Amino acid sequence: MSRYAAFVLFLFLGFEIYLSQGIEVKVNDKDDKLCLYANLMVNFSVEYETKDNKNVTAEFTIPDAFTSSGSSCDTKTSTLKINFGDGHSWSVNFSLSNKTYQADSITFSYNLSDSTIFHDPLSNDTVTVNTQPHISDVVMDTCYSCKSKEIFTTDAVSQTLWNVLIQAFVVNGSKSENITSCSADIPVTPTTVAPTTVTPTTHTTAAPVTNVTTLPPTTPTPTPPPAIPPTGRYSIKPDENSTEACLLADFGLRIGLKQGEKYEEMNLDTNGTKVSGFCGVNNSELVLEFATVTMVFSFINESQRFRLHALNVTGKMSSGVAFSEVNTNLSLWETALGSSYMCNKKQNDTITNQLSLFTFDLRVQPFGVKKGVFSTAEECFLDSDLSFLVPIAVGVALSFLIILVLISYLIGRRKSRTGYQSV
Repeated sequence: MSRYAAFVLFLFLGFEIYLSQGIEVKVNDKDDKLCLYANLMVNFSVEYETKDNKNVTAEFTIPDAFTSSGSSCDTKTSTLKINFGDGHSWSVNFSLSNKTYQADSITFSYNLSDSTIFHDPLSNDTVTVNTQPHISDVVMDTCYSCKSKEIFTTDAVSQTLWNVLIQAFVVNGSKSENITSCSADIPVTPTTVAPTTVTPTTHTTAAPVTNVTTLPPTTPTPTPPPAIPPTGRYSIKPDENSTEACLLADFGLRIGLKQGEKYEEMNLDTNGTKVSGFCGVNNSELVLEFATVTMVFSFINESQRFRLHALNVTGKMSSGVAFSEVNTNLSLWETALGSSYMCNKKQNDTITNQLSLFTFDLRVQPFGVKKGVFSTAEECFLDSDLSFLVPIAVGVALSFLIILVLISYLIGRRKSRTGYQSV
C-alpha cells in the first residue's frame, strides 16, 4: 500500500521511481506534460583513502530505488538529476540551440560517509566531480541513442555509461521514435597492416661419420619473444554525417600484466576491433574494444601541446586472468598542437605497478586533424638521429672515469715514494 502511495506522490510532482535494472526517468513540466525522458545504465568506480592510509576502490551502480527530484525542463535548458543511496546524486545538464541540443556537463556527487559503499574512509566529506559528456548535435524531436560503453575518468572517479536513450526536450508531451545515434554505434572497420616477418636462413653443415653417438644438449630452449603485433589504423569522425576524421591513431599494441610472481604479455589483435570516441577542443578520447580487452585513451590539450594523460584498460588476458587498471596522471606522447606524434620503434611504458603498455609503429593525432590526414610528425627520441649518441656518451663517460682513476692512482703512488727518501 505504501509503495502505491509513494508512486502517486511522485507522479503528482512530475517525477517517478522505477524498480528496474536500467534507470528510466520521466520528467513532466508545469502542465503535467512529458518534457524529458531518459533510460540508461551507469556504473561508478571511486578510489578513496582509508584511515590506515590505504587506497582502495569502491565499485557501485545506481540501485533499483532512486528519485529524480531536482530534474527540470525549460524551453532552452533541462536537467536530469538522479538521487540514490545515502546522499549520492548524478545529474546531466542540457541546452538547446538552433534546433539541436547537447549535454553540457555531468555532475556526480558521492558521500564518503555512506558505510554501505565506503568502508572506513579517512574523510566523511561529500565529493563532487564534473565532466563533459560526448552528447552533442542531437536533432530536436529525436532521442539520443548510444548502446556502446562510454567511460569518463576524472581524478579518482571513473563513470561508465551505456544503453543510453535520452530525449532532453520532448515536443508536445510525446517521446519521439526518431533516433540520433552516437558515433560509437556506427560500425568502423579498422585497416590492418600485417607486420613484415623476416625468416632467417639456416645453414646446415654435415658432420663427419664416426663411431661416437652424440646426444642432443639438454639445455632448455628459451621462450621466444612474442611476435610483433599487427598495426591497426583507427579514426574518429565528429558525427555520423562527417566524411573526414578528427582523430587519427595508428599502432600495434601489446600489454604486459604482473599478477604476484607471474607476468604475462599479450598482443592485441585488430580483427573485429570496435572503435569509438569523440573529438573536442581540449579533450579527445579513443575507445578500442578488442575481443577480450577494452582500452580508453584520453588525450588533453594544454598550452598548445597535447599528450596522453589517462589510460583505462579492462578485460582478460590469454590465461583468463581478469584485470582492471587505470592511470589518470600520464604524460605520454607529448607533441605540439598541429603536429602528430610518431615513434616507429618499440616503446615500453609503465602505466601502473601491474600494467605495462608496448607500442609499435605508433603515430597519433587527437587534435587539429586537417583533411583527414596526419599533420607533420614530431619523432620520438628513439627514432631520432641522436639516439645513437647515448651509448657513445656512456662509453666516453666510462673511459674518462677509468683515466681519472688511473691518474689518481699514479699520483698517490708518487707521493708514497717521496716519503721513503734515503738519508
